[in-house]
Amino acid sequence: MTEPAVATPAQAELSAEAFSDLAERIEREIKTVIVGQDELVRHTLICLIANGHALLEGVPGLGKTMLVRTIADVIDCTFNRIQFTPDLMPADIVGTNVLIEQDGQRQFRFQPGPVFSNLLLADEINRATPKTQSALLEAMQEQQVSIARDRHQLEPPFFVLATQNPLEMEGTYPLPEAQLDRFLFKLWVPFPSEDDLVQIIERTTGSQTPRAGKAADAKQIVAMQRLARSVPIAPHVTAYAVSVLAATHPDGPRAPALVKEYVRYGGSPRGAQALVLTGKINALLEGRYNVSVDDIRAVALPALRHRVIRNFEGEAEGITSDAIVRAVLEQVPAPAVD
Repeated sequence: MTEPAVATPAQAELSAEAFSDLAERIEREIKTVIVGQDELVRHTLICLIANGHALLEGVPGLGKTMLVRTIADVIDCTFNRIQFTPDLMPADIVGTNVLIEQDGQRQFRFQPGPVFSNLLLADEINRATPKTQSALLEAMQEQQVSIARDRHQLEPPFFVLATQNPLEMEGTYPLPEAQLDRFLFKLWVPFPSEDDLVQIIERTTGSQTPRAGKAADAKQIVAMQRLARSVPIAPHVTAYAVSVLAATHPDGPRAPALVKEYVRYGGSPRGAQALVLTGKINALLEGRYNVSVDDIRAVALPALRHRVIRNFEGEAEGITSDAIVRAVLEQVPAPAVD
């Protein structure tokens, strides 16, 4: 996770109350288009404010792309979309140097790719080859792109929201573990309920299509990112987050039986960072300027499900990463506070 760029004094002046009001406006505008999916919208917003990236998984037609387009409408930021296909090349994402002739001389000039935007939708990312998928690694981690010997910085905020189809579907490639770890959250997109389906049909088949209005701009998002990092967290809550992460490792003393039997690798240190930072944001969204153990538990599933790598037995038995993380949360007790 990369820290947001240095904010100006005007950007930095954001109170916890203003943060809550602004986040509520953003959520409200998103929900004028997105029906149901309250938890998905909340977790996507947390990811954006944390200056992280989100991976959405679900079968086609559940509104994953619509969610990202709506966020781009609500936040006054630049937006680009990349449709990942098997023939997509890395240069199609980051850009390339092109040879031009000017004043009788030939020279190379950098032509930026679609990654140079505030919000980037990587649609069906697992349909592209691993080589092309890896083109996003540097941009996601360092918020820069290296072409030849030159480095090109990306403007903050930079938020990648990637969608992928379940790996069981034909024509998909699994994301490398190194790239999975770059995503702050992995979010499931559930099938809507029958009541939600009725609303979706009414909104999408009528004469007027709802459209979200602007609720924030790039400077306000950067200010929200700054405030989130300033939220205090007690040592025992940080220790709890570390204990949860440690319990995902099969050779750790805290690991429950499910982890010891079905996990090959546990979460990386980025997992603990994700728990703490997004726990701070969850507290702010709940109207509190301090972090509790419940905040850590509230973000544990999206923060850890893609960082727990199952072994062959776990995959063969159909043990899900969510079941493993829930077992960890049941195993690790809340710390006693003096």
